[in-house]
Amino acid sequence: MTAHHITFTREEDGIGILTIDRPDKRGAMTYAMLARFIEAVREAGADDTVRVLIVTGSGGSFCAGTDLSDLSTIPGETRGVRGEAHQGDVWWPLVSCPKPVIGAIDGYAVGMGAEFSSQCDVRIITPRTRFAWNFAHRGLVPDTGAGSWLLPRLIGPSRALRLLYSGSFLEAEEALAIGYANAVAEPETLMDAARAEARRYLASSPFSIRRMKELVWKGLERDVAGHMQAHVTALSACFKSADHKEGVAAFLEKRPAKFTGS
Repeated sequence: MTAHHITFTREEDGIGILTIDRPDKRGAMTYAMLARFIEAVREAGADDTVRVLIVTGSGGSFCAGTDLSDLSTIPGETRGVRGEAHQGDVWWPLVSCPKPVIGAIDGYAVGMGAEFSSQCDVRIITPRTRFAWNFAHRGLVPDTGAGSWLLPRLIGPSRALRLLYSGSFLEAEEALAIGYANAVAEPETLMDAARAEARRYLASSPFSIRRMKELVWKGLERDVAGHMQAHVTALSACFKSADHKEGVAAFLEKRPAKFTGS
């Protein structure tokens, strides 16, 4: 059993930390770990005490992909995909999470690890971070669908296809230059940088953040008319929310807002 290599902790200030903790295998994912990872993201999404989720690895790696020794226990011709096409929280759990998700990514983020990095809202990396979508080397397409749908929208189709066709590494310097990474920190200060980023969001309304995240990600698949309909619905809900009333009151009273997410 390897599910214990996925740990989820809650910090007092509303930050949740999800760690892929298998340093001896560079965070390589087994089926049991993946199931626990998805379950932990769901827990974070449903927990009102968690306002921001940080996803990270341990021992100088994020996730080196699927553990091929685990994968090889099931013949390819009988190996099923992990869920039905409509099960978004199974394929893209970090996108489906209603909270902001920050990837604190050190070292290797390869295969499934690269896919998870694409699902984060924000990526903070170190100078030794290396991404690779090496699925073509295994006779596969990107295993969560993020590399073939999210990645081109994040960095452009040509850059994405070059990475997918070659399976080559995207190094930290280039990742920052093309906007795939948002910031670079040294390995020893990575989590401090991720927590500092998370605290920037803690001053904002959870009610509005949840709707903004959904509008942005869903907006990538809607036309303008569909997006504006969703926008009007979200804005109307915000006007009626307790968080909006609190935000206005806090501004007028010149004090920090105390949002409840309702």
